[in-house]
Amino acid sequence: MILVGLTGGVATGKSTVAKMFKQCGAVVIDADQLAHDVVKPGKPAWREIVKTFGRAVLNPDRTLNRRELGAVVFRNQTKRRRLERIIHPRVAREQMRLTKQAARKDPHAVVIYDVPLLYEAGIDKRVDTTIVVTADRKTQIARLMKRNGLSRAEAIRRVTSQMPLAKKIERADHMLSGILPRPSLRRHVNLLLKHFRLLA
Repeated sequence: MILVGLTGGVATGKSTVAKMFKQCGAVVIDADQLAHDVVKPGKPAWREIVKTFGRAVLNPDRTLNRRELGAVVFRNQTKRRRLERIIHPRVAREQMRLTKQAARKDPHAVVIYDVPLLYEAGIDKRVDTTIVVTADRKTQIARLMKRNGLSRAEAIRRVTSQMPLAKKIERADHMLSGILPRPSLRRHVNLLLKHFRLLA
């Protein structure tokens, strides 16, 4: 079995690449989805968040109000770290459980762990190899404005708030361009998957 860390910048096409890997037969674990799952109402992480940040971060249906929580933590690094300490270890445990499950099903599985903060959270040390999906800054900004309905200034802020793509590229084992036409991108994904299968 091989565990591949997949990352990129915001709006570089990482989700598209993850989808293609899945369609080609890889097992894909989505860190964002796991982060959503561990904070469902009543779960230990949810209880800890409410205890730490108060009920003001909840919607009427008791789910987390992400916008409210985001407003609290992004202005304050200490609070953001506290939130990360609640969520990250639980996401890591869930990822390990799902990876073991995939390995039991197929000892030669290629498991793609789709994780935005691969390098920032030190997760690159827990995977066998890494892929970074890239796009030029102009494309990132244009996609963000269209996809999230952001102003140009907000889109630029979102892009610059992340680790620079150039730094991720320096540390990556493999690179995929998220601005390639879909058929071409799928070909590259298939080639990488074949390479990983040989290693698995």
